[in-house]
Amino acid sequence: MECSLAMNFGSFALVATDQTSARSILVMKETYDKTYALSDHLLLSVTGESGDTSQFAEFIAKNIQLFKMRNGYQLSPKAATNFTRRNLADYLRSRTPFMVNLIIAGYDKEKEGCELYYMDYLAANVKVPYAAHGYGGFFTTAIMDRDYRPDMNETEAYELMKACVREIQKRLIINLPNFQIKRVDKDGIHRLPDITVKNVDN
Repeated sequence: MECSLAMNFGSFALVATDQTSARSILVMKETYDKTYALSDHLLLSVTGESGDTSQFAEFIAKNIQLFKMRNGYQLSPKAATNFTRRNLADYLRSRTPFMVNLIIAGYDKEKEGCELYYMDYLAANVKVPYAAHGYGGFFTTAIMDRDYRPDMNETEAYELMKACVREIQKRLIINLPNFQIKRVDKDGIHRLPDITVKNVDN
């Protein structure tokens, strides 16, 4: 019932996550933030069971911050992803697995570029140019496959993300009115204007 989208353009990455918090037939909130800043240049988008998402994401975020405090430097996106995957895989083989789907986007200062990783609840992990979780992925993957270019600027990338959200809101029977957009680059994590049903056609 949730949806998260992400695209990597080399010098920056965009992450879009729906803001609906729902349970069964009830919508409880339409401004819920499903993204977590793991570090200054690392962003985690998480969807899945509501309790699992917040608990697992906060566990990962706090441990990555602890690593920075102990060692004096931040984990790279690849290292943070491997740490996250190992923990998710360990919990999967325990009596208390986390049912979460993750997208991790980050800027690697050594490689001077962004990286994007797709991870599902079974701890399958792959580096990708673009990704989608949830039912919205059925409609948006084809759009990204057709129109995505790694050399897009921010305006073009935002318009492509808007086209994906427009398709979700038009064709998906589930109501997902608000999408939060965040950008990750060498300067950190920035919030861009939300894409909503009111401005998606502008």
